[in-house]
Amino acid sequence: MEIELQRASVRFNRFQAVQPTDLTIRAGEFFSILGPSGCGKTTLLRMISGFLEPTEGDVRIGGRSMLGLGPSDRPTALIFQNLALFPLMTVWENVAFGLEMRGWPRAKRRARAEELLATVALADHAGKLPDQLSGGQRQRAAIARALAVEPAVLLLDEPLSALDLKLRQHMRAELKQIQARTGITFVYITHDQGEALTMSDRVAVMNKGQIIQIGAPARIYDHPGDSFVATFVGEMNALPCKLTESGPIAQCETPLGLLRASNPNALPASSDAMLFIRPERLRPLSPGEEAENTLPARVTRRDMEGAWSMIVTEAQGRKLLVNMPNDGRGAPPEGEVRLGFEAAEALILPKGEISHD
Repeated sequence: MEIELQRASVRFNRFQAVQPTDLTIRAGEFFSILGPSGCGKTTLLRMISGFLEPTEGDVRIGGRSMLGLGPSDRPTALIFQNLALFPLMTVWENVAFGLEMRGWPRAKRRARAEELLATVALADHAGKLPDQLSGGQRQRAAIARALAVEPAVLLLDEPLSALDLKLRQHMRAELKQIQARTGITFVYITHDQGEALTMSDRVAVMNKGQIIQIGAPARIYDHPGDSFVATFVGEMNALPCKLTESGPIAQCETPLGLLRASNPNALPASSDAMLFIRPERLRPLSPGEEAENTLPARVTRRDMEGAWSMIVTEAQGRKLLVNMPNDGRGAPPEGEVRLGFEAAEALILPKGEISHD
């Protein structure tokens, strides 16, 4: 089902937790809301689920207003961070609990529970207790329980935050597959950029109670709309700059000299702005190699991150990160280096808030 917020907001006394928001989440979409802690994303989810009423505006699901309807009367199910499985019930009893509340006979609800457990690859664990499952298995059991009541919308509030890295990566793929199989609208809350970019059809980036930008993951990453999105979603090198020439490719004066970059907002000459370049777009230049922009720097550290190495460099007192694959060709040794990037690989955006998360 489609979800629509119409100027919906939440205020606690004088604190505006969610600014007036217009938002449409398409039916059958995997939609993530990404933002730092305290930005209002969980409050927004609770407003959709019915645990909070909007202070102003409307929440509509499937074209119908949800005002005045509690969580049990909405076509939604919510999975919390702590999963909230009943410890003394078996896995199938946990899954069937919502059906028991609806008066289903035992045999029918057990059959439905086993069908759902097969969907989430837990058919052989129906008789176990939750503490006999691994973290990923408990996660899938919670999803099966939520699906049992046949919601049109599944709401997930940072459900993978307690899992270790390997299991989180595995569960990202699992969740995406479950969503594709069921066709249910998923609304996923996270502060983890990797989760949002990996799983989502579209991502909304939120800050201080306001949705800043909505788009496909590649669009959000490659074409951030402002300085907050640019620095919150993934690693980013940022330099203050003042435009000396305008145009689609502009020139600007930075603390590291004159540099050229894309100017998507057509900022005019003399504008105070920021120049952004991703670490994977900044590269060490070999002797004699040239680039549209070059910077003298000094390698101070190499942080090995598995398939990638983060090379930490310093240019005139400013830290610049360079991301390089561990492909056997080796990273530059500590000492002097020239860095380069092409103008089309960097962005000039209006000066604004920088994320430090």
